[in-house]
Amino acid sequence: MQVKCLIDDLCVMKIKIVCLLLVFVSLYPVAQTKDTLKIVAVGDIMLGTAYPDSTLLPGYNSLRLFKPLHSYLQNADISFGNLEGTLTDDLSQVKRCNTDGRCYFFAMPTSYSLSLKNAGFNVLSLANNHLNDFGAVGRKSTRKTLRKQGIHFAGLTECPVDIFTKDGVRYGFCAFAPNAGTLSLKNIKRAAKIVHYLDSISDVVIVSFHAGIEGPGGQNVTRKKEFYINEDRGNVYEFAHKMIDAGADVMLGHGPHVTRAVEVYKNRFITYSMGNFCTYSCVSVAGLCGVAPLFQIYTNRKGKFIKAQIIPTHQQKFQPPQYDEKKRAISIIQKLTKADFPEMSDVIKIGNDGWIKLIDKNYEQKTKLQAAKNTKQEKKNEI
Repeated sequence: MQVKCLIDDLCVMKIKIVCLLLVFVSLYPVAQTKDTLKIVAVGDIMLGTAYPDSTLLPGYNSLRLFKPLHSYLQNADISFGNLEGTLTDDLSQVKRCNTDGRCYFFAMPTSYSLSLKNAGFNVLSLANNHLNDFGAVGRKSTRKTLRKQGIHFAGLTECPVDIFTKDGVRYGFCAFAPNAGTLSLKNIKRAAKIVHYLDSISDVVIVSFHAGIEGPGGQNVTRKKEFYINEDRGNVYEFAHKMIDAGADVMLGHGPHVTRAVEVYKNRFITYSMGNFCTYSCVSVAGLCGVAPLFQIYTNRKGKFIKAQIIPTHQQKFQPPQYDEKKRAISIIQKLTKADFPEMSDVIKIGNDGWIKLIDKNYEQKTKLQAAKNTKQEKKNEI
């Protein structure tokens, strides 16, 4: 009798434990991989410079620089920007100026990195023409400072790529520019190998590129090599397409300091330039240079484009970026995409509300057929 009671008690206890486990699982569900990813992307970020003196830094807490647009940068899987300058407190290795009074050297205090983190940025490109402004000291300080804040970065020869996992999704990130000390976007074959490698070990590959003519005259994607002050700034159209052919999923362009068109190629999203997002001083924000998009890009967990939204922003000199009630970035992207990529009229629709959506359900199949035709034609040309 006692044995039977003991067995019954053990059974009851097991049932209670199972029930408790079921309750626990229901309250604390096992983390599931996301089906849809949200990538926030902006262009150039330069929060002021301590060189040649502190008058070019904000006269208020740098945390305020992102406050007006803080809500748009939050709740994303990836928040990306191009860090246009160094994070350093050591100005001893400033570059020599080779032009008469036209040199700008950007040294953001290391304490400003907290502003980037608090704003939500977790991925930054370092591949641009200002990461060498304060030599090896500036580069090392920038890397050390970003690591301390837990912000991923890439694009320099000493840190070409970054690979990380977030919420069950593995990301591969790399950044390119035409400048010394960066991964060169002009060596397309080598760049494609890097992207192909990242694609082989990642779910989503994000590629940043800093290229193209600067200023209001550089809004259009010419599909040719672009030169600025006698410097080869690359062929952004060829580069973007070759990187997607190699396995890139999202292409994020910057460098011209103005907004450019967008494109969807093989169901992968390309923005050719996101302009100046938050450039407090020493970067012109007059006219078109003060208008920029903030992109919220949605993909599946393999990087395939679903939709995107343009959040229009604008800047005034020595002021934080603001939401643009005139929505100029939207109309600019509509106009430029129509002019530079007329074939996109059958692929995407850019609404007046800023939403970019696919309109051709058979687009993926068409691009595969076109890619096959292009490959066949290239082989004929080689013969």
